[in-house]
Amino acid sequence: MQRINYPQQKEWEDILKRPTQTVSDIEEIVNSIFKEVQADGDAIIKKYTAQFDKVSLDSLLVTNAEIERANETVSDALKQAIMLSKSNIEKFHAAQITSKVDVETMPGVKCWQEKRPINKVGLYIPGGTAPLFSTILMLAIPAKLAGCKEIVLCSPPDKNGDIDPTILYAAQLCGVTQIFKVGGIQAIAGMTFGTESIPKVYKIFGPGNQYVTVAKQLATKHGVAIDMPAGPSELLVVADDSANAAFVASDLLSQAEHGADSQVILVSTSENLVEAVEKEIENQLQQLPRKEIARKSVGNSKLILVKDDQEALQLINEYGPEHFIVCVENEAFYIENIQNAGSVFIGNYTPESAGDYASGTNHTLPTNGYAKQYSGVNLDSFMKSMTFQKISEKGIQGIGSAIELMAEAEGLQAHKNAVTLRLKSLK
Repeated sequence: MQRINYPQQKEWEDILKRPTQTVSDIEEIVNSIFKEVQADGDAIIKKYTAQFDKVSLDSLLVTNAEIERANETVSDALKQAIMLSKSNIEKFHAAQITSKVDVETMPGVKCWQEKRPINKVGLYIPGGTAPLFSTILMLAIPAKLAGCKEIVLCSPPDKNGDIDPTILYAAQLCGVTQIFKVGGIQAIAGMTFGTESIPKVYKIFGPGNQYVTVAKQLATKHGVAIDMPAGPSELLVVADDSANAAFVASDLLSQAEHGADSQVILVSTSENLVEAVEKEIENQLQQLPRKEIARKSVGNSKLILVKDDQEALQLINEYGPEHFIVCVENEAFYIENIQNAGSVFIGNYTPESAGDYASGTNHTLPTNGYAKQYSGVNLDSFMKSMTFQKISEKGIQGIGSAIELMAEAEGLQAHKNAVTLRLKSLK
């Protein structure tokens, strides 16, 4: 990891750059595949599945028989762990259900707001080097709680044409209605336009590599909403001498192993702590099965020494991390003043892994600095707020003249007439 001591504020922008390609580097490829899928559907998806996933498929849809076989191969111990996670995620997201907002803004003018589910949602679940079955729980559980009728899942197949059995088990457990063997740009395109096999959805959720991220952004140009621009994973830890260096290093490596384009950052006011973490990272890295991936990510990462908590907080808010771990003596200062972070983990015994899997919060979070303006996935992500109003005779008499005056001032005579006719009918 690159070590940076007491950087000047003018250097922060350069220091905090993410190791990601620009959209322009990727957009041409994404556009090309989108156009092909829009024109020729399943045939193009199968073509790119053969090219990228190295398998030729007769059918994209996962069958019930495949799901049943997958259920038999998942160990009882793992099933119990998944059930514990499911229970906690359900509890946390069910607590987010809100009641109807009902207000009489003036006598006879009643306004209210109700939430309705997004009927068709698409979930993208990365496979590849790490089959992220935990993401299914994070997306399908709130989708089911929200009342989404169609929950479509796409995940890339392996070279045998199979999806990881734990992904299939979790999908069936959490109420996914259809599962397709398709990944990458072509999966997002399939859910954007619909094909002979894959339904068109109204909103797409889920993480992915930079190609998937750009594909999701392009989907919004074709009338499909997305959860957020979620790209390569990232973690920032702020720690001082009260932190356990081994714990801090393990957290940094837990995100580094996601992918070579992940980024992890340590910010500290303690030179001793920085040195101890640096040593721990090297020691722990040697023991990891995914050490080559983690090592590449560590090459993108930083150890930053700052003079005090105020400067640390300012730098962290400028970065806007996806995951933010607070391991300092004065933790209240950071908890109360952090403005830009996807999810916050507090104390020596709160690893980021807890949020990834089983504590109950959602792990689908904004990356690339989007924590400055986006929330992580929550129950409302799968719902729309609709407003209603009903105006009585008394109500239109009370509000009508104001509407007439405002409509006339904007030069919209038909708007005014819609009120004037009603008022005249009551005389």
